[in-house]
Amino acid sequence: MNKAKLNYMVDFFMFISFLITAITGLVLKFALSKGRRSGQSEFLSIIKSNWELVHDWIGILMIFLIIIHIVLHWDWIVAMTKGLFGRS
Repeated sequence: MNKAKLNYMVDFFMFISFLITAITGLVLKFALSKGRRSGQSEFLSIIKSNWELVHDWIGILMIFLIIIHIVLHWDWIVAMTKGLFGRS
């Protein structure tokens, strides 16, 4: 797989993981109850602990994808940093 296709795939899955993390975060914040017995609350027939599990693991996946994204763009990051600080 060439670098452009790999970059596209990483960015695509990073975007999907961001959406899932954002949606599950909003569900956890606004749709599920808080407190002592909140682990038993449900939204869309899914209990809170499963929402938290998906949120946490997809968030971890997103961290790894971000690291890969930075590695793929490292030359560009270095060039831009040198350009911004006047070094050539």
